[in-house]
Amino acid sequence: MQRSPSAALLPLGAALERLLLGVQRVHPRRLPPALALGAAASEDVAAPADLPAGAVAGREGWAVLFGAVAGASPGSPVTLAAAPPWVDAGAAMPAGTDTVLPPDAFEPDPANEVSAEAAPGEGVIGAGTEFRAGDPILLAGSRIGPQHLLALGCAGIREVGIRVPRVALLETAGAREHGALGPALAALARACGAETAPILAAEDGLLATARAIASAAESADLVFVIGGTGFGRTDCSAAALARAGTLALHGVALRPGETAGFGSVAGCPVLLLPGRPDAALAAFLALGRPLLGRLAGLAEPPARLSLPLSRKVSSALGLSEIVFLRRGAAGLEALGGSDIPLRRLLQVEGALLVPPDREGYPQGAAVEMMPVWSPR
Repeated sequence: MQRSPSAALLPLGAALERLLLGVQRVHPRRLPPALALGAAASEDVAAPADLPAGAVAGREGWAVLFGAVAGASPGSPVTLAAAPPWVDAGAAMPAGTDTVLPPDAFEPDPANEVSAEAAPGEGVIGAGTEFRAGDPILLAGSRIGPQHLLALGCAGIREVGIRVPRVALLETAGAREHGALGPALAALARACGAETAPILAAEDGLLATARAIASAAESADLVFVIGGTGFGRTDCSAAALARAGTLALHGVALRPGETAGFGSVAGCPVLLLPGRPDAALAAFLALGRPLLGRLAGLAEPPARLSLPLSRKVSSALGLSEIVFLRRGAAGLEALGGSDIPLRRLLQVEGALLVPPDREGYPQGAAVEMMPVWSPR
């Protein structure tokens, strides 16, 4: 069932459609907001009540009724019958007050003089200023960021529903020999809101690899098999997946990453990633990240940055091509694609996906860069 080197490659768009067909969102769980950072919200979350519930002081000072001190100045102070109450920032405003004077605007006993006024309502945060009851804080499918943690905490929300795909990573013997792809891909998966188990190692051989794939799928929502996707004598990832479950596709019209494939074991998606760093990264961006987004129920793909190219990018017709990029003073600089060395891969900030019907882009063309190391 392994594809031959001369077999036709399926276009990336069709491959992605086939990959995502029938993939369901993982079951939600509930966690304290602080433990949900980076995950996808499984439900809408709204403010349960007005925040603040009533008027509070926005600064330290003297709480007064504006009408009682209107017109006060150093040359024409206003004398109060009694010292006004002092309030700290965040404290409820005392009844009968609507303005907070700065500390040096009032001189307590024996003078009780106000030497400066403030605008009506100055220094006061009105009821519902931060949130009105029912205001949205989180929308289902959005990634939970630090700003959401702040809002959820201030609104008194103690738990939030999230979807976190569990990813198992299985390294073939060849992948372990040629690099450290496992930890890098695990980090990329976590940056997409997934959780990863310790990286597994598959023993040499078709049967051993098939058993390892089947075992990894038992407790995961998605399995990445790293390496062994090519046509070498020991490459058997595709055949092993076919033996353990179903091999839906082996061979994508994607450069780098032509030998990527996918299938499933007992309903768990399995993605076959090439063992070369450039190809593994390209296949992850083109196939793995959208699959993780579907499992997590993300509503939108990662935001992309649009900037001009600092120099021409060429591409072959008929293949989708990943070109790695970094930002420079003149715009986006192409660092290379297939067979990019690690010393240049270190400089990568994002990637450009050139569609199969284009021969590239001219210098100065505005293109969209998808993030590589972080989806946000």
